[in-house]
Amino acid sequence: MYRDQFPVTRNLTYLNHAAVAPLCRPAAEAMEWLSQDALNYGSLHYGKWLETYEGLRRSAARMVNGTPQEIALVKNTSEGIATVAMGLDWRPGDRIIAFKEEFPANQYPWIRLESKGVTITWLSCTDPPASLLDQIDEAAQGARLLAISFVQFLTGFRADLRAIGEICHRRGVIFLVDAIQGLGAFPVDVQAAHIDALAADGHKWLLGPEGCGILYISRRLQEMVEPVEFGWTNVTGYEDYGKRDMTLRPDAGRYECGTLNTIGCFGLRAAIDFLLAVGVEKIAPVVQSLGDQIAAGVQRKGYEVLGDERTPENGAGIVSFRKEGRESAEVVNVLRENSIITAARAGWIRTSPHFYIEPGEIGKMLDLLP
Repeated sequence: MYRDQFPVTRNLTYLNHAAVAPLCRPAAEAMEWLSQDALNYGSLHYGKWLETYEGLRRSAARMVNGTPQEIALVKNTSEGIATVAMGLDWRPGDRIIAFKEEFPANQYPWIRLESKGVTITWLSCTDPPASLLDQIDEAAQGARLLAISFVQFLTGFRADLRAIGEICHRRGVIFLVDAIQGLGAFPVDVQAAHIDALAADGHKWLLGPEGCGILYISRRLQEMVEPVEFGWTNVTGYEDYGKRDMTLRPDAGRYECGTLNTIGCFGLRAAIDFLLAVGVEKIAPVVQSLGDQIAAGVQRKGYEVLGDERTPENGAGIVSFRKEGRESAEVVNVLRENSIITAARAGWIRTSPHFYIEPGEIGKMLDLLP
């Protein structure tokens, strides 16, 4: 129904949304409009730029069930996570809960804090769900912050955000989510899950451009996190260039340091609005089903699937697999020669289809696997 919004389908079977997704048509058209307008009129229509920033905040807030005042526009997921990691007043003896399987963006900022006397309790997402939640509950006693990805970048494990959030809320632990591998494909409700901070770039499952992302940061957490990067737009009344009042903006805009990625904001707003119109709650079961099809199909061909058995509760759009005697890069190249785009990651072949991919395309990929 929506394939006409993805011209990439004319050229490729794109199973690599966990890396860099193709733009959806609305995102591309929004950025094309701005580039042509700036080419012909410069910043004459600057008011439309400002409206787009605010519109993106509103759309992102709808996507996560927050408020526009809790959305900061950032360069990427890493900047969002680092804003929280470096902005809190850490003290020797503070403890963080983190996970071994994370992408570096959700590990490095926490590891750096060890130099301040902060300790890290490392858990593993590969443990059985009930055991994992018990371990989180135990570790959360006395911890200050827990950081986890909504969906793990290699295993495709989708965390039970509501269950983890309930533990964090009950234990008084700050709950931070790296949402880049799930936002846009699966629903997120920061209120229901008691999420304090959530970061995601636009270039994966949100189907938008690189270099433009969102940081949800709750009102409560804003009072604890100081802006680390500081420029002319962090402060209230920044539109008055003659003012020198350094009072912080009263919302998440206090974490925005200087000029925004305007063309990226145009694209990301259009992409999020497109996904909201389709309905993320409708997208999720399609993505889950496509992943299930891949997992079952590669196992029939003798490939090993990474991670525990997929379920409707823990599965997502990422499926990684391998076969003894076959180099992952070799298999990825075979598929690429047939216009099927996947990725080689840490010795595994990683696939990640979005909702507009058809089951027949998955079948073609499975037939071509060595």
